[in-house]
Amino acid sequence: MKPTLQAVAEAVGVSRSTVSNAYCRPDQLSAALRERILSTAREMGYPGPNPTARSLRRGYVGAIGVLFTSQLSYAFTDPFAVRFLAGVATAAEGHGTSLLLVPLSGDAAGARQAIENAAVDGFCVYCAGHESWALDAIRARNLPYVTTAPRPDAGPDEPYVGIDERAAAREIARHVAALGHRRVALLGDSVLPGAPSGELRLAHVDEVPHSTTRGRLAGFADAFAEVGLAWPELTVLNSTGNDRASGAAAVAPLRAADPSPTAVLACSDVLALGALDALAGGPPVSVTGFDDVAEAAAAGLTTVRQPAEEKGRLAARLLLDPPADPAARQVLLPTALVVRSSTRPVGS
Repeated sequence: MKPTLQAVAEAVGVSRSTVSNAYCRPDQLSAALRERILSTAREMGYPGPNPTARSLRRGYVGAIGVLFTSQLSYAFTDPFAVRFLAGVATAAEGHGTSLLLVPLSGDAAGARQAIENAAVDGFCVYCAGHESWALDAIRARNLPYVTTAPRPDAGPDEPYVGIDERAAAREIARHVAALGHRRVALLGDSVLPGAPSGELRLAHVDEVPHSTTRGRLAGFADAFAEVGLAWPELTVLNSTGNDRASGAAAVAPLRAADPSPTAVLACSDVLALGALDALAGGPPVSVTGFDDVAEAAAAGLTTVRQPAEEKGRLAARLLLDPPADPAARQVLLPTALVVRSSTRPVGS
C-alpha cells in the first residue's frame, strides 16, 4: 500500500495538520521539525499531499485552460496561435497561474469529456467557431470563460476579446476592388466541415458554420457587392487545413482555370502564403492574407494586422481578474490594413 499522510504523522509523532504544513505552510514550523518530517516522508516513499485534493479544499486549481478546436500541435505550429499563447502566458505568469492546453478533437463526445475532466479554474476559448456545445460544457461546470470570437448570439454578460472580423475583411477587399479586380477567389480553412480541397458551391455565406471564417468571407463579399459583384460571382475555395501546404493545394487548380481569377483573398496569412507558393511562376495574381504574422512581411504580403499577443494577454486578464463593469468585459481590438507588394492593379 502507498504510504499516507497519516502514516508519516504517526512515524514522526505529530498531527496530520503538522505534516500538511511541512508541505503547504512551511513558515508554521521550525526548520528542524520540517526537515524531520520531510526526511521521514522520503524514507517512507510518501510523495506529499495530493495536489488535486488540495486544490479542491482551497477552491481553486491555479491553472487556466486554453481551448483549441483542432489538434494540440496547432498551438505550436500556427504562427498566430503561438503569438496568442505568448500573450496568455505573460498574463498567467503575472498571476502565478499555470496553463493547460485542451484540444477539441472531431469526436464531440471525447471533446466534451476533455472539457469536463480538465483541472482548471476557467477557460480561454480560442476560435471556438460553431461549437456552441463546448461553451455549454464549460457553463455546466460553472466555470468562467473568455472567448476570442464574439458570437452573434452572445449575451451582455459573455466576456470576449476579439476584432470586427467582417469590417476588417471588408477593408482589405475594398483595396483589392479598387485595384480593378473583378475575377476573385476567396480562400478559407474548413469552410464547410468535411468538404474536400478546392472550389465550393455555396448558396450564401451564411452557410459557413465557423463564425470567424463566416465573418471574413462576408466582409470580402460586402466589398465586392459594392462594385456590382454578387456572391454567386465569387469563387470560394476550401482548404482542408489552416496551413501553407493545404492553402497551396486548394489554390493550385486555379492555374488551369479559364478565365482564372486575378486575385485571391485568403482568411489567414498561412493560407495566403500557400497561395503565393501555388501561383509562383504563372501570370500575376494579387494575393491577400489576414493576421500579419512574421512571415507576411518577408513575403511582401498585403494583409490585415491584428494584435495577437495583446488579444492573448487581455483574454487571460479578463479571466483571472475580471473588471467589475460587465461592459468592460467585452473588448474589440483595432485592426489595420497593411499594403505590400502582393497586390497590384489588374494587368500589371
